[in-house]
Amino acid sequence: MTLTDFMPCYQRADGKLVQFDEIHRIAECTHGEVDIKITFQPRPEYAAADPTLDIMKHGLVAGGAKNYMSLSSSLPFEALDGQAIAAARLRHGDKTAFVLRYHHDRPLVGTLDNSLNKLAKTKAYWQQQAEGCVFSGHYRDYIVRSYLALHLLVYSPTGAIVAAPTTSLPEEIGGERNWDYRFTWLRDASLTLNAFSALGHREEAINFMKWLLNVCDRCGPKAQILYDIDFRDPIDERTLDHLEGYRRSRPVRIGNAAYSQRQLDIFGEVLEAAYNYVEIGGYIGNRDWKLLETFVDAACELWPEPDSGIWEVRGGPFHFVHSKVMCWVAVDRGIKLARSLGRTEQVSYWRKTAEEIRNDILSKGWNPKKGAFTQHYDTEILDASALLIPLFGFLPISDKRVISTVNHVVEELGWSGLLRRYRTDETEDGLKGSEGAFLWCSFWLVRNLLRLGKLEDAIELYERLLGYGNHLGLLSEMVDPISGEALGNFPQALTHLAVVITGLELTEALREEQGKR
Repeated sequence: MTLTDFMPCYQRADGKLVQFDEIHRIAECTHGEVDIKITFQPRPEYAAADPTLDIMKHGLVAGGAKNYMSLSSSLPFEALDGQAIAAARLRHGDKTAFVLRYHHDRPLVGTLDNSLNKLAKTKAYWQQQAEGCVFSGHYRDYIVRSYLALHLLVYSPTGAIVAAPTTSLPEEIGGERNWDYRFTWLRDASLTLNAFSALGHREEAINFMKWLLNVCDRCGPKAQILYDIDFRDPIDERTLDHLEGYRRSRPVRIGNAAYSQRQLDIFGEVLEAAYNYVEIGGYIGNRDWKLLETFVDAACELWPEPDSGIWEVRGGPFHFVHSKVMCWVAVDRGIKLARSLGRTEQVSYWRKTAEEIRNDILSKGWNPKKGAFTQHYDTEILDASALLIPLFGFLPISDKRVISTVNHVVEELGWSGLLRRYRTDETEDGLKGSEGAFLWCSFWLVRNLLRLGKLEDAIELYERLLGYGNHLGLLSEMVDPISGEALGNFPQALTHLAVVITGLELTEALREEQGKR
């Protein structure tokens, strides 16, 4: 028997995207006979409300609290103890379909024909998206797979991209590091712009920049670092103590308290996105420029302050080196944008501030005793985010301090060839327990190895990282490098962004190497 699951999505003749709040499953008997049993167990409000089940001619409707959904099928269902059950025998060539629809109070009629029609259109749409990637190279299949995963994470009504579509999948089995990632981070949106533009999807990249500018316009430099995808629902964090969690990993959380944190690196992410947007031919008008100016000015004002950092630690705040570097990036990219736009009124002040930030980082973030840039000031603790120093151009890869930092990070944060983001037993992050190797950080290492001229090492690590994908090529936030088990929320936008960006750089390096032969 073959099962085909999909969510319908396709373009009309006029180019408009058509989407449905539906999940389809088509069951087909490919040979012989097979008995199937279908169990439908809706659990509304995170299993806090008892569902009602109303059996109808073409399926049933499930309700609970404020939400309801319909399940469409040609098979007869029976309701029992909060669940509905159906059974059937399929013979060779038989097909049957089931359609789960959100916020619909009537089942579909003609389920199988409807599903087959939408499946054909959906397949054509995604094939068109894949063919639209102009990139060609050794890793094309992996890069296109990641692009499609990212595309699936975009909420088209607002253009927001969710960090992951799941909540509370643990970073350590049985641990408490379980977070709700069903929100959009400004950081992710800026990185997505870069990835999509590099793949030739310029229109989508422009749409991400418009979304980012819209958020910044609504909220200004005091913008939260994350938002609900439609900017309506509250995101206050709470735990669902009646749920035991994935493999007894508690607590299960909904909402994310990190939204209220100060994370100074966001200024750099926004200005880096704007700079790259202009580089691909995007237009920054007068209103947008005035808005971006306020973000540069905010970086100039706030960079001396401590914050919660890129990892959103619940200890601290601290003077994180990465946050200072990204404030420098905000000012540096602001200067470059100002010059390209002929808006140089603030450049002298910004240049002076950029130099102040730079000197502060080099004097307080570099630990000569350790021989590395540290996680934050006044510590010898290391952090994988130091690998971003050469990637954002704060220092060249040839700088002895950068080379020494890379070596120390690999030595101290390495775990069976991958990287931790930091050592949880050393960092005051306000949490108990440990976590897996962070895939995003390991991709940073690949990019550093490339810049150090270690092409073979970079290829080996990149291909190993790709191997942690599941049978569909989807990757999680973290992994256990020993067992290969996926950890953290899944699929993770940051990881797939890293696959694209790193893969493009690696392919270019391979072409240059071949050109020398």
